[in-house]
Amino acid sequence: MRTSYKIFITSILINVFFNTGLNALEILEVKILNSYKVSRDFPGKLLPSEQSKLAFEIPGKIKLINVGIGDTVQKGDVLAELDDREAMAQLNQSKAKHDLALQVLNRFKDLRTKGHISIQDLDNASSEELVAKSQYEFYKVKFEQTKLLAPFDGIVQDRYLDTGSVINGGIPIIEILDSKNVKAHISIPISYIDKIEIGESYTFEVGGTFRKAKLQRLAPMSLGGSDNRLAVFVFDAFISPGSIATLKLNTIEKGRGTWVPIKSLSQSEQGIWAIFTINEEKKVVRDLVDVIYFEGEYAYVNGTLKNGDLVILGGAQKIIEGKLIDY
Repeated sequence: MRTSYKIFITSILINVFFNTGLNALEILEVKILNSYKVSRDFPGKLLPSEQSKLAFEIPGKIKLINVGIGDTVQKGDVLAELDDREAMAQLNQSKAKHDLALQVLNRFKDLRTKGHISIQDLDNASSEELVAKSQYEFYKVKFEQTKLLAPFDGIVQDRYLDTGSVINGGIPIIEILDSKNVKAHISIPISYIDKIEIGESYTFEVGGTFRKAKLQRLAPMSLGGSDNRLAVFVFDAFISPGSIATLKLNTIEKGRGTWVPIKSLSQSEQGIWAIFTINEEKKVVRDLVDVIYFEGEYAYVNGTLKNGDLVILGGAQKIIEGKLIDY
């Protein structure tokens, strides 16, 4: 019996005398409730919070790849490098041109203050310095693009090329996954959406263990015209992506009734369920009930039952309606 049911159901073993002799009979004393807990499981797959296929922005020849599959990297680490000799030469050349243009500009400023050159000559020198500076900044960027940097802390998921490969810009070299946490995409029926709240933590079962994850966001629309919406949960730890994560959602539903073991129920006419109880005259009577919810070996039912009723475990298989119970 589930622990949560024990506060509502008390099991009593009594000896009952029938015409055929002594029999053991188990009865349950029930308490009427105004609400019940519903447990639902919603499975989904774990995904990395961030996943990137990294590529150089410019063409070139791969000079070095510093990481392999499974390696841990930190944001800003140099993962791979292109042959940078041409980029370095262009950078040095542009720097020299800018240095010269800057010297000329400074000299022209001094000459202008002494009235030896015109304003137009100074403007020309200033313009040439700006052009040289922009070219220098351009080649600095091109030189930086010969280095492939990690955009976040992560784990190398895949490596597609090796040293010596000649590539075009945009060709994937390395794939990395975020190593700090993972997320789960869970498809949840619209009827349950109002029972979860963004920012709250919920319990998941992953590989036989229970973990907490926070609801980060809900998709604004249903999935493919279905009655479900996508919920994204974020875990505060790294778990192997691709694993199945099952959301264990427990909600409280309003409704008068009581928990009874399923084996105390008997099928009645027209699909109606019946349960056998012992009345104040110690006689077996049949009560009709509606089954509201099943969970495990128990059912939450409502009907004519009331506090203190003694429900016979085993139903019609254990007792005959109208029999007098002597105990």
